[in-house]
Amino acid sequence: MPTPKIAQKSPAPVTVVAGKTYYWCSCGESKSQPFCDGSHKGTGFSPVPYTAEKDGTVYFCACKQSANGVLCDGSHKALA
Repeated sequence: MPTPKIAQKSPAPVTVVAGKTYYWCSCGESKSQPFCDGSHKGTGFSPVPYTAEKDGTVYFCACKQSANGVLCDGSHKALA
């Protein structure tokens, strides 16, 4: 599998709405991080859907290294 581009070395806080689905960029190429803008075409990556369970702020992974799916797990802290 190809390696994703690190979009940034910190999480992306986003205010989400319960029941709404967001499409997280898994390739790191999107210009509208942390969300997909179609830049993945031809890379072997696909956007990952995330449906908010409740209204509030969530922290999407922007380094593309999280073991917690689309949400930040602190993996960016180990990046050089």
